[in-house]
Amino acid sequence: MRRPAVRHTRIAVSGAAVLGLALSATACGGGASAGGGKQELNGQNVTVAGVWTGVEQQNFKKVLDAFSQKTGAKVSFTSTGDNVSTVIGSQVEGGNAPDVVMVPQVGVLQQFAKKGWLAPLSPAVSAAADQNYAKVWKDYGTVGKTYYGLYFKASHKSTVWYSPEAYSQAGVKPAKTYDEMLKSGRTLSDSGLPAFAVAGEAGWPLTDWFENIYLSQAGQEKYDKLAAHKIPWTDPSVVKALTALGKLFSDKNLVAGGGSGALRTDFPESVQQVFGPNPKAASVYEGDFVSALVTDELHKQVGKDAKFYPFPAVDGGKAPVVSGGDAAVVLKAGKNKKAGMELVKYLASPEAASVWAKAGGYISPNKKVPADAYHDEVTRNAAQSLTDAGNSVRFDMSDQAPAAFGGTQGAGEWKLLQDFLRDPSDPAATASKLEAAAAKAYGK
Repeated sequence: MRRPAVRHTRIAVSGAAVLGLALSATACGGGASAGGGKQELNGQNVTVAGVWTGVEQQNFKKVLDAFSQKTGAKVSFTSTGDNVSTVIGSQVEGGNAPDVVMVPQVGVLQQFAKKGWLAPLSPAVSAAADQNYAKVWKDYGTVGKTYYGLYFKASHKSTVWYSPEAYSQAGVKPAKTYDEMLKSGRTLSDSGLPAFAVAGEAGWPLTDWFENIYLSQAGQEKYDKLAAHKIPWTDPSVVKALTALGKLFSDKNLVAGGGSGALRTDFPESVQQVFGPNPKAASVYEGDFVSALVTDELHKQVGKDAKFYPFPAVDGGKAPVVSGGDAAVVLKAGKNKKAGMELVKYLASPEAASVWAKAGGYISPNKKVPADAYHDEVTRNAAQSLTDAGNSVRFDMSDQAPAAFGGTQGAGEWKLLQDFLRDPSDPAATASKLEAAAAKAYGK
């Protein structure tokens, strides 16, 4: 999420929920609207909610500003914090639902659809998705046979970020395989820095670690089955992936502060431990959104002070491409569904994605976004890697699960993988606990 993301997705995880903080985007000038006319939404209000805070929220506001300039609509954004399901549920029941929600988890999107809260996206949005996106993204936004969610922001969650200076001093290079990554990590430790800062405090980064290993080891078919709980978490493939992950978690030379230290480290701090003024680790695994913290919070140069390499292949499998993302949905209970649908139509355009791409800390699953729209070469390469993967991209598994299992702080997969980080000695026992929690959340 990340989780902030995110889970997953996400920098948003690091910020406190700012309920009630509205960022308004007001009309300021003429121009063609998202629907092709001039200022056709002039004077109308559109309310939007999503998990984003801080830098992400400010950059999304720029997109809303651009929509406002095109259409004349006034747009306000409110952060839900990480518990988007709970917050939106309360707003729907209370009669003050937003028009559009940026949903960070497939499981939550499916939950909203099954509750009957979502309006099907218009034929115009569907056509734009067919033209601009790989089919897999539309599939993840579809429940049953109805298209509800347009993926506007994606994250490339198969990127390992590292300090070129630390790697150079230790004489190591970006790894091609997982075993090579562990081996070079021990060399880094011998040179004075642990290999990895691990953000264990939230839980969602740990699910991302597991998912990359599992996708590479077990393959796409098994990944899809586990994501849908069509095979149990006690399957030998899960135990095998946990065993591989345990090789990292159990080695204090590889994890800054060991498991106990990692459990006290949130996501922004994990990035700071690598790229801050007093480095405590040489690498941090997480999504492309690491770049926003490096640039905006630590004032370092991506591509020079911070680089990434693809998450390496595990046990002879293919290098994984795991993604997360935020989908725009329209709520039936919103007061301005028509204008909300126009906003989603705008978000499906390369133009809208280019606004945030220019600001940085963002990649789009929209394959029509020009390469030169991206803030820097490193982000451009991450975006191209994601879109080049086409339909082989696999969405963050925990984001596909019911929130009780895959997206809740202190519960389900997040907590059980935190427990595993604390003591990775029994992968089979952890798999059994994961299956018990999954079965309960999926109602099996």
